[in-house]
Amino acid sequence: MADLPDPVTIGTVVGTHGVRGTVRVKPAGTGEHLREGVSPVIAGTRRAIKNVRLTPKGFLLDLKGIDDRRAAAALGGEDLLLDRAELDSPEEGEFYVGDLVGLAAIDEAGTRIGEVAETFETAAHEVLVVRSEGGDLLVPFTLEHVPGVDLGSGRITVRPPE
Repeated sequence: MADLPDPVTIGTVVGTHGVRGTVRVKPAGTGEHLREGVSPVIAGTRRAIKNVRLTPKGFLLDLKGIDDRRAAAALGGEDLLLDRAELDSPEEGEFYVGDLVGLAAIDEAGTRIGEVAETFETAAHEVLVVRSEGGDLLVPFTLEHVPGVDLGSGRITVRPPE
């Protein structure tokens, strides 16, 4: 089994396609790491991505060592993982949405609202789940609602929706 010191999910197998072992993958984020030559860990084994096709329902991947529908079906629900060190370095002012989990959420006056507990994707954009004493607050991850992210200080500035 491959041991990843700081695993990051780059996608999840959501089904099969055809009879030759192709898997359907829902990307985590943009899917930029779902490309030929990348070798994520799936179900504890590193498997090179041999071929990638983008479809309206996600990505279709052919993986080394997965050559029939039965082997592909066995991967259903499994995450594709890379170590953080294997990810492309974000550009200036960019970051991975998963890096927001655990950051303090403050309002524009500097008052702590809560902490980012998780994120999820909708058709429109990512949504941050900010956990506070009053319950969970869903904040669209847009410039309007999240005008500031400071990974160095461990904080994000949020403008919760009305």
